Amino acid sequence: MLQKNNITAIFFDLDHTLWDFEKNSALTFQKIFEMQVLDIPLESFLRAYEPINHYYWKLYRENRITQEELRHKRLSDTLAAIHFTLNEATISKISTDYIKHLSSFSHLFEGTHSLLAYLKNKFKLHIITNGFESVQHHKIANSGLAPYFDQVFTAEKVGFKKPDSRIFKTALESTKTPPEQALMIGDSLEADILGALDNGMQAIHFNSHKEDQHDHCVIVNSLKEIHELFSETE
Repeated sequence: MLQKNNITAIFFDLDHTLWDFEKNSALTFQKIFEMQVLDIPLESFLRAYEPINHYYWKLYRENRITQEELRHKRLSDTLAAIHFTLNEATISKISTDYIKHLSSFSHLFEGTHSLLAYLKNKFKLHIITNGFESVQHHKIANSGLAPYFDQVFTAEKVGFKKPDSRIFKTALESTKTPPEQALMIGDSLEADILGALDNGMQAIHFNSHKEDQHDHCVIVNSLKEIHELFSETE
């Protein structure tokens, strides 16, 4: 049960929670394939890419691969899955262009601005993200999210990735927020929810990936549900 009266600060994940990663990623690949005149079937590529990308991000969170391996392997494995052959130089160029152009797209999940505007009047708002430092700040700026948030904590800058307790502790200490007064909202049960709960925070799971149901915390399927959750007692 969410203890709303105890909350003074809310920490959001960014990708797949506020920033619509799948939509923006698809538009980025479409742009790159057109720029490089590559006849890669976009729909087939994206269908294969999404689970492969999630898999390699999990390995990256667990420090089992490097940032460079993540960026390369998710592309090479996807191309292999759809039986499309490219040389290493072209794959490397796609990887570089993807990071360069990804943050230029700014689609957010429905209800993002209305939710944040509502919560901003009641709580301190911050971001904790495993995304790369420069890319995440560009996403936040380009999508108009910057005015809502006081502090942004990226794994690359802090040095630890969610669910490592040290990134949560750094965020709590830096914002002077006692864990029992902190709420984490994110899409990943493993990284966001269990990581936050293990550090004494409350959590709301925005289940944008349709992960299995659980009883660790409140589960919602839209940002509108979070808005309703906080406004229902008014």
